Amino acid sequence: MLTLEKAEKIITTAKKKAAEIDTKMNIAVVDAGANLVAFARMDGAWLGSVDIAVKKARTARFFDMNSGDIGSLSQPGGSLYNIEHSNGGLISFPGGIPLKDDEGKIIGAVGVSGSTVENDHTVASAGAGVI
Repeated sequence: MLTLEKAEKIITTAKKKAAEIDTKMNIAVVDAGANLVAFARMDGAWLGSVDIAVKKARTARFFDMNSGDIGSLSQPGGSLYNIEHSNGGLISFPGGIPLKDDEGKIIGAVGVSGSTVENDHTVASAGAGVI
Protein backbone atom coordinates (compact mmCIF):
# COMPACT_ATOMS: atom_id res chain seq x y z
CA MET A 1 0.00 0.00 0.00
CA LEU A 2 1.22 3.48 -0.81
CA THR A 3 1.00 5.62 2.30
CA LEU A 4 1.41 9.37 2.56
CA GLU A 5 4.68 8.76 4.41
CA LYS A 6 6.07 6.72 1.49
CA ALA A 7 4.81 9.29 -1.02
CA GLU A 8 6.55 12.07 0.91
CA LYS A 9 9.80 10.07 0.91
CA ILE A 10 9.51 9.67 -2.87
CA ILE A 11 9.05 13.42 -3.24
CA THR A 12 11.94 14.23 -0.89
CA THR A 13 14.29 11.93 -2.80
CA ALA A 14 13.13 13.28 -6.17
CA LYS A 15 13.65 16.87 -5.00
CA LYS A 16 17.19 16.03 -3.90
CA LYS A 17 17.94 14.52 -7.30
CA ALA A 18 16.47 17.57 -9.07
CA ALA A 19 18.69 19.84 -6.98
CA GLU A 20 21.73 17.68 -7.82
CA ILE A 21 21.14 18.13 -11.54
CA ASP A 22 20.25 21.81 -11.06
CA THR A 23 16.65 21.78 -12.20
CA LYS A 24 13.26 22.64 -10.71
CA MET A 25 10.54 20.02 -10.90
CA ASN A 26 6.91 19.31 -10.25
CA ILE A 27 6.55 15.89 -8.64
CA ALA A 28 3.30 13.94 -8.32
CA VAL A 29 2.67 10.63 -6.57
CA VAL A 30 -0.54 8.67 -7.16
CA ASP A 31 -1.87 5.54 -5.49
CA ALA A 32 -3.02 2.28 -7.09
CA GLY A 33 -6.30 3.95 -8.08
CA ALA A 34 -4.41 6.81 -9.80
CA ASN A 35 -5.55 9.23 -7.09
CA LEU A 36 -3.13 11.98 -6.10
CA VAL A 37 -1.48 11.21 -2.75
CA ALA A 38 1.24 13.87 -2.66
CA PHE A 39 2.53 16.68 -4.84
CA ALA A 40 5.38 19.17 -4.70
CA ARG A 41 6.20 22.12 -6.92
CA MET A 42 9.76 23.21 -6.35
CA ASP A 43 10.25 26.96 -6.13
CA GLY A 44 10.43 28.34 -9.65
CA ALA A 45 9.23 25.17 -11.39
CA TRP A 46 7.14 25.77 -14.50
CA LEU A 47 3.42 26.21 -13.82
CA GLY A 48 2.57 24.38 -17.04
CA SER A 49 4.34 21.29 -15.76
CA VAL A 50 2.02 20.82 -12.78
CA ASP A 51 -0.64 19.16 -14.93
CA ILE A 52 1.98 17.25 -16.91
CA ALA A 53 3.52 15.71 -13.77
CA VAL A 54 0.13 14.50 -12.53
CA LYS A 55 -0.79 13.11 -15.95
CA LYS A 56 2.56 11.32 -16.27
CA ALA A 57 1.93 9.60 -12.93
CA ARG A 58 -1.63 8.69 -13.93
CA THR A 59 -0.47 7.43 -17.34
CA ALA A 60 2.16 5.18 -15.72
CA ARG A 61 -0.45 3.77 -13.32
CA PHE A 62 -3.24 3.34 -15.86
CA PHE A 63 -1.03 1.16 -18.03
CA ASP A 64 1.52 -0.10 -15.46
CA MET A 65 4.49 0.93 -17.57
CA ASN A 66 6.76 3.93 -17.88
CA SER A 67 5.03 6.81 -19.62
CA GLY A 68 7.86 6.91 -22.17
CA ASP A 69 7.09 3.31 -23.13
CA ILE A 70 3.52 4.38 -23.94
CA GLY A 71 5.06 7.03 -26.18
CA SER A 72 6.94 4.43 -28.17
CA LEU A 73 3.72 2.49 -28.75
CA SER A 74 1.63 5.55 -29.61
CA GLN A 75 3.58 6.73 -32.65
CA PRO A 76 1.87 6.76 -36.08
CA GLY A 77 1.43 3.15 -37.12
CA GLY A 78 1.91 1.94 -33.55
CA SER A 79 -0.55 -0.29 -31.75
CA LEU A 80 -1.57 2.53 -29.38
CA TYR A 81 -1.59 5.42 -31.85
CA ASN A 82 -3.56 8.38 -30.41
CA ILE A 83 -3.96 6.80 -26.96
CA GLU A 84 -2.88 10.08 -25.37
CA HIS A 85 -6.38 11.38 -26.15
CA SER A 86 -7.99 8.80 -23.87
CA ASN A 87 -8.63 8.93 -20.13
CA GLY A 88 -8.97 12.71 -20.02
CA GLY A 89 -5.53 13.13 -21.54
CA LEU A 90 -2.37 11.12 -21.09
CA ILE A 91 1.26 12.13 -21.31
CA SER A 92 3.23 9.71 -23.44
CA PHE A 93 6.81 10.82 -22.91
CA PRO A 94 9.31 9.96 -20.15
CA GLY A 95 8.89 11.02 -16.54
CA GLY A 96 6.15 8.70 -15.27
CA ILE A 97 7.13 5.46 -13.51
CA PRO A 98 4.97 2.81 -11.80
CA LEU A 99 5.73 2.06 -8.15
CA LYS A 100 5.92 -1.56 -6.99
CA ASP A 101 5.98 -3.04 -3.52
CA ASP A 102 8.43 -5.74 -2.36
CA GLU A 103 6.26 -8.41 -3.98
CA GLY A 104 6.20 -6.65 -7.35
CA LYS A 105 2.59 -5.46 -7.01
CA ILE A 106 1.86 -2.00 -8.49
CA ILE A 107 0.93 0.36 -5.67
CA GLY A 108 0.96 3.66 -7.55
CA ALA A 109 3.18 5.81 -9.72
CA VAL A 110 5.37 8.90 -9.70
CA GLY A 111 5.29 11.59 -12.36
CA VAL A 112 7.85 14.36 -12.83
CA SER A 113 7.91 17.36 -15.16
CA GLY A 114 9.89 20.56 -15.39
CA SER A 115 12.92 20.01 -17.58
CA THR A 116 13.99 17.80 -20.47
CA VAL A 117 12.31 14.42 -20.61
CA GLU A 118 15.67 12.84 -19.82
CA ASN A 119 15.95 14.90 -16.62
CA ASP A 120 12.30 14.22 -15.79
CA HIS A 121 12.93 10.47 -16.08
CA THR A 122 16.12 10.69 -14.01
CA VAL A 123 14.31 12.50 -11.19
CA ALA A 124 11.30 10.15 -11.35
CA SER A 125 13.64 7.13 -11.24
CA ALA A 126 15.33 8.50 -8.14
CA GLY A 127 11.96 8.92 -6.44
CA ALA A 128 10.74 5.50 -7.52
CA GLY A 129 13.92 3.97 -6.12
CA VAL A 130 12.71 4.69 -2.59
CA ILE A 131 10.06 1.95 -2.80
